[in-house]
Amino acid sequence: MKRSSVIAVILGGGRGTRLFPLTDHRSKPAVPVGGKYRLVDIPISNCLNSDIRRIYVLTQFNSASLNRHIKNTYNFDAFSSGFVDILAAEQTPDSTDWFQGTADAVRQSVHHMENHEHDHVLILSGDQLYQMDYSKMLQRHKEKDADLTVATIPVNASDATGFGIMKTNANGVIEDFVEKPSTDELDKWKSEVPEPYKKQDKDYLASMGIYIFNREMLKKLFDDNPDATDFGKELIPKCVEGGKKVVSYEYGGYWTDIGTIQSFFEANLALADTVPDFNLYDNDNFIYTRARLLPASKLMGTTLEHALMAEGCIIEASRIVRSVVGIRSRIGKGSTVEYSIIMGNDYFQDRDVIENAGPEKPAMGIGRRCYISNCIIDKNVCIGNDVRIVGGNHLEDGDHKYHYVRDGIVIVKKNTVIPDGTII
Repeated sequence: MKRSSVIAVILGGGRGTRLFPLTDHRSKPAVPVGGKYRLVDIPISNCLNSDIRRIYVLTQFNSASLNRHIKNTYNFDAFSSGFVDILAAEQTPDSTDWFQGTADAVRQSVHHMENHEHDHVLILSGDQLYQMDYSKMLQRHKEKDADLTVATIPVNASDATGFGIMKTNANGVIEDFVEKPSTDELDKWKSEVPEPYKKQDKDYLASMGIYIFNREMLKKLFDDNPDATDFGKELIPKCVEGGKKVVSYEYGGYWTDIGTIQSFFEANLALADTVPDFNLYDNDNFIYTRARLLPASKLMGTTLEHALMAEGCIIEASRIVRSVVGIRSRIGKGSTVEYSIIMGNDYFQDRDVIENAGPEKPAMGIGRRCYISNCIIDKNVCIGNDVRIVGGNHLEDGDHKYHYVRDGIVIVKKNTVIPDGTII
């Protein structure tokens, strides 16, 4: 694959309301994942591992932390033509609006890509967890002489209503496409899928939101449909109905869409499994992120059961069970953390601040004798001693003084201070 033949575009999304309150101070691609990474690291790493080194990230909401992360992480040397650039929504003579959808975001950004030679545009989502070699997808795109290739994955009926679902012929050409079909019409959208997926009742071929367009075809598509704002709802069906050659690239690996608190929670905890489906321990397919040069984590008398621990932590907890503990986390003596995501801290707190902490103004991290279960504790949270936070299905969704509840998961927002003895 010629490096100059493709440009990647990562869609940062809008306000990320389904991931609130994690997106209250940051954009979706900047949300921490796996203890030390951010969501945007996943598609960027996939690009780099696929030898794609010209990457745009499109964003328009709370982009400051994302800008910092990309600036501090992805720097190419002077002898490389590679880059990872942020393109924020901007007013131009042709448009005074914010991005109105996935297609509109790319349309408004195309003029930046015209400065670089390319034949194909690879469009990716910024909120998915998977490892994929895009060069294989591009190879199939060329072999099939396709105008557009859509990455697809089999899903079951309960998930199918949330995706674009398609039907293909024997050559893998997409002949019919529907965006988020209703439950009543699902039966007619079943496809022939490999046997392992059939056994899991995954009979529907879903779009992964990953596309390869021929450059000229994409430009013409925008010119012919100036009011279309979304790929899935509008432009892909128009391509299929208009006789364009739209091909399915069936992906058989692990993939999950992190669009909700529930999916984010489950995907993170799965990383603590002995052999997780998403492999962080790969000699070839690295997941890149900012090199923080942190010291090794320190544990004192803690029992660990399926715990993922990042660098720079000081852990005196009595027990940590199936949890992800992020960078610079501090957990005090006698505390228990189970089925939780502790995102950690942005900096180390000064020793004198920790020593002078009091019941109403605890030190950063989790204090002594606390019990944390089914929680997401965002960054820089100060939890005092003898605090009990227990999530579960018994809780109703809601917004409260110190926390939020979504699908039974308790989320403590960034920079929150919880005094000694609080029970949630």
